[in-house]
Amino acid sequence: MRILGVPRHNREGISHVWILPMPSNDKQTGYHIETELGHAGRDPMTYDGVVNPPVYHASTILSPNLASYHNPDAYGRTGTTTTRAAEQAAAILEGGEQAVSFPSGLAAVAGALLPFLSAGDHILVADNIYSPTRRFCDVVLKRFGVVTEYFDPMSGSAVQELFRPETRLVYFESPGSQSFEVMDVPSVCAVAREHNVLAIMDNTWSAGFYFKPFEHGVDVVVQAATKYFSGHADAMLGFVISSKEYGRKIKSTATQFGTCAGPDVCYIGLRGVRTLGVRLPRHYENALKIAEWLTGRPEVDTVLHPALESCPGHEFWKRDFTGASGLFGVVLKPATNAGITDMVDGLQLYGLGDSWGGYESLLVPTHLGGNRTATEWQYEGPSFRIHAGLENVDDLIADLGEGLDRLTRA
Repeated sequence: MRILGVPRHNREGISHVWILPMPSNDKQTGYHIETELGHAGRDPMTYDGVVNPPVYHASTILSPNLASYHNPDAYGRTGTTTTRAAEQAAAILEGGEQAVSFPSGLAAVAGALLPFLSAGDHILVADNIYSPTRRFCDVVLKRFGVVTEYFDPMSGSAVQELFRPETRLVYFESPGSQSFEVMDVPSVCAVAREHNVLAIMDNTWSAGFYFKPFEHGVDVVVQAATKYFSGHADAMLGFVISSKEYGRKIKSTATQFGTCAGPDVCYIGLRGVRTLGVRLPRHYENALKIAEWLTGRPEVDTVLHPALESCPGHEFWKRDFTGASGLFGVVLKPATNAGITDMVDGLQLYGLGDSWGGYESLLVPTHLGGNRTATEWQYEGPSFRIHAGLENVDDLIADLGEGLDRLTRA
C-alpha cells in the first residue's frame, strides 16, 4: 500500500524517507484536494500499519557507509520523515512543487524574503500587510541595507510605476488580514514577471484551499500554518512553497540560518490539515452569515468581508477565489470607549486574543490608521477583526448582538 508516492523504508539499510518527493503542478494523482490532504505524506505499511507518520526526534542521523555520509541532508536540522510529510501536504495544498517548513508564520515570511535580497535592493510591499511583516521590513531588512517601499494594494498593474532597476520583489497578501482589500493578483504578477521582479504572496487567509496562487502568476507562497493548516490554536508553524528552482534557494538559506520546524509541531500541523476540507467551509458559512447580519445593525458603518460588495476588491474575490475563510472585519460608527469596553468585555463566545484560524471565535480591535504609509484609512469609527469559529452560528450572532446592544445602551 503506497499513498501518493511516498517511499517506504529501505528495511535492509538506512531509511531514505527524508527524501520525500514533492508533487508537481500537473496534479499527478487526479484526486480532489480533500482526498490528497487525507493521504499526503502517509505510507502506513511502512510503520506496521500505523495510520499517521510517527514523530521522529532526531539530531544525529547515521549513515551506513562513508559514501552516503557526505549527504548534506542527513541531519535533524534539515528535516526528518515527520517534517517532510508536513511539507508534502503544504505543497499539495498550495499547488507548488516544494515546501520548506519554518517554526512560525513570521519565520516563513523571513524565509521567503531573505533568499532573494542583498544590500542595496529595493522591494515593494502592499500597504495592508500583516503588521509583523511590516516591522521585519522596516527594522531588520532596513538594517541589512534593503529599501522597502509600500504601495496601494488596489493599484493593480499600476504598481509597475514604482519599479526601479534595483527592485527585486513585490510582496503582498490578498485579502489583507486586517483591512481585507482583495488585490488584482494576476495583474500585479503579470507586470512583475515582465520586469523580472519576483511576486511573493502570503496566502494564509485562504489557507491555499480557496485560492491557488501559482495559477495566478505568483512565484513564491507563504502560509502561516499556525492558522487554518493546524486549525486548533496550539501550534506555531509556517511554510514557504515554490517551484523546485526557488525551493532549493529557500531551503539552503533556511539551513544556513539554522531555521527548522520541530517534529512535534509538524505532527500537530499534519494532523490538523487532514480535516481542513471539512473545517474551512464551516468557517466560511459562519463568517458570511455573521457578516450579512452585521450589515443590518444600526451600530455598523461597514462590513469588510471579501464576499460582500462593500469590501474593496470584491470583484477580484468573485473572479479569482472559490470561497472565503472565517476572518473578516467590521467598522462601527463612532462610539465611546466605555461603550466599546462594555461590548467587548461582556462577550461570552468570542475570545480576545491574537491569531486566528482555530476552531474558536475571536474578536479583537484593529487600529489601522497608524499602520499605513501609502494609503489613508478612511473610517472614523472603531474597527474590529472577527474570526468566526466552528460554534453554532446562531449562538455567535446572539452573543454579538447582545454586545452591540450594550454598546447602544452605553
